[in-house]
Amino acid sequence: MQPVIRLNAKIFPVLGALALLMQIIDPSRVWVILMVGIGGAWLVCWWWARGLARSLTFEREMRFGWAQVGDRLEERFTLTNQFMLPATWVTLHDHSTLPNHHASMATGVDGYSTSQWKISTRCTRRGVYTLGGTTFETGDPFGIYTIVFEDPTSSTLAVMPPVLPLPTFEILASGFSGEGKPRRHALQETINTSHIREMQPNDPMRLIHWKTTARRATSQNGIGEGSPFYLRQFEGTPAGDWWILLDLDQRTQVGTGWDSTEEHAVNLAASLAAHGLNQDHPVGLSINGNSLDWIPPRRNEYQLHSLLKALAVASPSGMSLKDYLQRAERAFSSHCSLIILTANAGADWTQALMPLMWRGVMPTVFLFDPVTFGGSANTKAISEVIQSLEIPCHIIPRELLDMPQARPGHEGEWEWRISATGKAIAVRAAQEDWRGLK
Repeated sequence: MQPVIRLNAKIFPVLGALALLMQIIDPSRVWVILMVGIGGAWLVCWWWARGLARSLTFEREMRFGWAQVGDRLEERFTLTNQFMLPATWVTLHDHSTLPNHHASMATGVDGYSTSQWKISTRCTRRGVYTLGGTTFETGDPFGIYTIVFEDPTSSTLAVMPPVLPLPTFEILASGFSGEGKPRRHALQETINTSHIREMQPNDPMRLIHWKTTARRATSQNGIGEGSPFYLRQFEGTPAGDWWILLDLDQRTQVGTGWDSTEEHAVNLAASLAAHGLNQDHPVGLSINGNSLDWIPPRRNEYQLHSLLKALAVASPSGMSLKDYLQRAERAFSSHCSLIILTANAGADWTQALMPLMWRGVMPTVFLFDPVTFGGSANTKAISEVIQSLEIPCHIIPRELLDMPQARPGHEGEWEWRISATGKAIAVRAAQEDWRGLK
């Protein structure tokens, strides 16, 4: 940081010059005392301010690099003074964009000492925000000089939408023989053979592995009565791809802030994505939003973080759901489950589902009830149209996600248990290390 020293009391040089002029014109002890007093105070304050400018150091650290809605963000500020005289006043101005993050403050620090403090902010709104930079000012006690430090270092904080526990929903399975976690000894097979076993009563003939049967029969002096048959044993039933389509057409959104179909749709998309990945489904995300995010289905440890980060910055668009489905029709892979989250109570967009179904795409619709969000549209007509196509249609009221679990984050918080004797015992502590902004 390169400090800037600014002279505030510009009257001092004027008074000093005036006293010098009067001393030349009309020599007097009064002018000498005035010059010495003004010059001495000016010199002391300049030396004080210059010493602080060279000796003050500032460090800003954060504990977490990302959070969910409801988590607590912790920051630590360290102000060190290596000068012999104190900084009697220091004002800190924070330029962070995180809502409700109040890091600006006034403090002070003694000579040859360090002042350290922490602030905690609850993350209340999803998005990607900037923490920092920081401007802080100090100066001499008389306010003749002001020193301005600009610290441009900053860091990006992603606040993810919460992942909520959901009731059991029917998701229309894709074109595989079944859905579920891969397991051995399943009744339906994949293309991957696990091992060979002897045939049991009621096993299908089509699974006989003739080469193994012939080879083992030959080693036992030929195929005869009672010779066993051997079957191919497959790994288990595969889990089909899930495509989550989040419709954020701004003309169909109802409500404001947390109590809006937009925020509830984002939270439901995050929760369904986590649920699908837990069920071993490759999950992808398609957002009809301002940025038109498109994340192909994957099943790995980084996929959920990628999906949540895209949902954190999702914002409404001006494209209708019907137009979006028509444009994205060929991009969805065949034989996948398409999960549509929308607040569009009109029936026109349902026509765009037929070409998808002909390609083997199996839609499931989550329709937000506008009435519960303060709207007036009726969902009865569109739900009947969707169900006539044999497509599951789940009506989502505001109350489904408006619950205490909707703000589940606990990053940066301590959990305590009170013992029988009244002693507070830490059950879970925030263990993340502090790290500086970059």
